[in-house]
Amino acid sequence: MIVICLLTLLALTALIIVRARSLFAAAMLAGIYSFLGAGWMLLLDAPDVAFTEASVGAGISTVLFLATLALTTREEKPRARRPWLPLAAVLVTGAALIYATFDMPRYGDPQDPIHQHVAPRYLEESEAEIGIPNVVTSVLASYRGYDTLGETTVIFTAGVAVLLLLRWPRRRREEDGS
Repeated sequence: MIVICLLTLLALTALIIVRARSLFAAAMLAGIYSFLGAGWMLLLDAPDVAFTEASVGAGISTVLFLATLALTTREEKPRARRPWLPLAAVLVTGAALIYATFDMPRYGDPQDPIHQHVAPRYLEESEAEIGIPNVVTSVLASYRGYDTLGETTVIFTAGVAVLLLLRWPRRRREEDGS
């Protein structure tokens, strides 16, 4: 029941963000959305993902939104026309994603392929193969090492890009002599 309540709040928050004209309200609601998402992930027994969502989604992203908002106007510009094509693309993509979930195994089903082949191998052989007694550490650091390195590279690149974007208007004003 709590999961359904959180999903309902997530959907309502997303709708309110889309309808908000105030960019400040949208930025703050995005932080609330991230906290709700972190709570939902925590209920699904994924505390590592929940912690990442809370710190990056609600913390860093909200600060970056507010810093960007300081460089722009507080209100969204009025639209000249209705965006029907993007709405149609979102609806088709959403329908395709929902359709794809029908082929997934039930959540937590012990007969899932992941529980039959991959997980037992990691649990039984990771210490002998890697030499690390902690299975989670061996999976993240060795089996998925390139994946973890790629994720770290993406986050670092995004951070550098944001810092460059936030610094760009200052350089432009300095060059203009203002």
